[in-house]
Amino acid sequence: MSEDKGSSNIPHFDGKHYAHWSEVMENFLRAKGYWGVVERGLGEPIDGTMLSDNQQALLDEARLHDHKDSLKRKYGGNEKVKKSLCNMLRREFEMLEMTNKETISEYFAKVTQVANKLRSNGEAMTDTKIVQKILRTLTDKYTYIVVSIEESNDIETMTVDELQGSLTMHE
Repeated sequence: MSEDKGSSNIPHFDGKHYAHWSEVMENFLRAKGYWGVVERGLGEPIDGTMLSDNQQALLDEARLHDHKDSLKRKYGGNEKVKKSLCNMLRREFEMLEMTNKETISEYFAKVTQVANKLRSNGEAMTDTKIVQKILRTLTDKYTYIVVSIEESNDIETMTVDELQGSLTMHE
């Protein structure tokens, strides 16, 4: 095994956010050149067949594919659970409001965290939606800055990072 392949950190599945972990794992396996084995799989050898090291490695990867499918059925396949989780996250996103004790960075981190959870569960969460949410829910001390930003920028094309930069500059 080459140093490159042996030194990588394999993404750990903690039993939560299967969809996100699955995407990370697929990218990891594609980058290492193993994804083809996952997609194709391999048949089990006839009892008593001697396998080369390479054949054994391929067989082990095929077995990993079977385990992956098992994880998908257990954690990723239940659409009702995903729908319920998305509903809960949508409500959490809608209820977010900046407090007087929070900094811009802290509030952005909080909003971004919920938005990323929604994205990883299949929700369409655009920068425009996040920007509009943040502008609506900042504390009163930012009202004049919000008006200024809305007047001088196209909110529909503004990124979350651009908004954070503008607000941090005024903070």
